[in-house]
Amino acid sequence: MAAGHIFEPKILGFLCNWCCYAGADLAGVSRFQYPPNIRVIRVMCSGRVDLAHIFRAFSTGQDAVFIGGCHLNDCHYVTHGNYDALSMVYICKKLLEHIGLNPERLRLEWVSAGEGIRFANIMGEFIPKIEKLGPLGKDEGIDEHELKFKIEAISKLIPYIKLVQSERLRVSVRTEEAYHKFYTSEEFNRLFEELIGDKLAVSQIMGLLRKRPHSTGEFSVILGLSPSEVSRHLNASARQGLIRFDKDGSSLLPPKIAEHVLDVREKSGS
Repeated sequence: MAAGHIFEPKILGFLCNWCCYAGADLAGVSRFQYPPNIRVIRVMCSGRVDLAHIFRAFSTGQDAVFIGGCHLNDCHYVTHGNYDALSMVYICKKLLEHIGLNPERLRLEWVSAGEGIRFANIMGEFIPKIEKLGPLGKDEGIDEHELKFKIEAISKLIPYIKLVQSERLRVSVRTEEAYHKFYTSEEFNRLFEELIGDKLAVSQIMGLLRKRPHSTGEFSVILGLSPSEVSRHLNASARQGLIRFDKDGSSLLPPKIAEHVLDVREKSGS
């Protein structure tokens, strides 16, 4: 970054039409001051915001994403969409952390139509925090190509992740405390790694193989996994028919996917 250059973060906001959007409008009408970095998309309900929307925002260069909805139990729809938003954000933060991005780049808040000052205060605290974090990936030490690759890997898995969310990661009691308890528990961490983390690792491995051969050591560095974990994923992929091993100890992707050869022989120091 050039000397003297002031970083201006790009922030995308998804605001509920009935509450947070009206609160933001009240902040403007009332001339409450806050940094002007956020660009707003109005949605009918915070529950309408999808994982795909968030990762699309990050893939197009947004440095942070803000979601604003009605206060819990005040949703204007019988589906209680803000609880859907809450669970989605917990999962999304876990995904961001999993690929090495700071989960603080995603924020969810509840703002009513009459809370213009609350909206201004949240923006006045959130935007300077993102300024300190810097451009997406820079603070985390992830280069542009690696970041693009990791976001694409997650984006391809989003339909599967949503299915897992609806079937295995549901919270039976609709209270903020119950959601926080579950999504910060060891049980959630275990389920995430078992149902999503492993799938994401395999997705990234297959994506890398489509480009060129990689050694086990390279996979380990790029994915942040131990060589034994990489070998576990390779063996599981072979059992599923995604890759196959030849007599020389290398693995070959099926011709319909690609024709790259992967050298999986362990190298000293890998």
